[in-house]
Amino acid sequence: MDLGLAGKRAVVTGGTRGIGRAIAEHLAAEGCAVGICARGAAAIRPTCDRLRELGAPAATGAALDVRDRARLEDWIEAAAAELGGVDILVVNVSGFGTTADEAGWRDAFEVDMLASFNTVAAARPHLESSGAGSVVAISSIAAVEFFGGARPYNALKAALLAWVSNLSKELAPAGVRANSVSPGTIYFEGGVWHERERNAPEAFARALAANPMGRMGAPDEVAKAAAFLASPAASFITGANLVVDGGLTRRVQF
Repeated sequence: MDLGLAGKRAVVTGGTRGIGRAIAEHLAAEGCAVGICARGAAAIRPTCDRLRELGAPAATGAALDVRDRARLEDWIEAAAAELGGVDILVVNVSGFGTTADEAGWRDAFEVDMLASFNTVAAARPHLESSGAGSVVAISSIAAVEFFGGARPYNALKAALLAWVSNLSKELAPAGVRANSVSPGTIYFEGGVWHERERNAPEAFARALAANPMGRMGAPDEVAKAAAFLASPAASFITGANLVVDGGLTRRVQF
């Protein structure tokens, strides 16, 4: 299937590692020009080089903390100027791992919700002028059923789903779609499940055994789902949450 992504302009937050990196690479391989951001400056240039190698006609990046609204807005404007616009926005940065005290809740809110709002708000004029604008937000299965306890991460990822669902109705008249992807246990080097495999092998084994497919997912498997939802091939899909979890969740999904 031709997803129709060639020539599109995509912006991905948190695009130098894990799921965000895989999404940026998949979009590049489909022919998108790609802009990325991440907190670590060292990975920006090598990632952009890799995106060009994969086929991106242009690749640009910047180091920033998405909690810095002014810096975030400046980067989106700069990326839009360099890429020639923004057709696709992937909101990927997350506050996973924050503590469960007040400071942790505040931090999770600022990263997962407030920064997501600010990112979409900054990109919205470009998306609305695109003619085929698309927002994809990366949530989690922790948003849709019990997973790991009463943590800020779970609650804010659930809030993200509710916001994106309502946002889709608001953006639809302007021809902009908004969807979310909820990954399950995704394994990659340096990621949370790699760390648990090393430091908490019993917990890792339980998580692995809980998956009906007998394995954890790979970032590329989430990236393909995100690329589809972002693409013109999904032109009549908006307000959806696509669960990519290998059957891990047990609820009936309507």
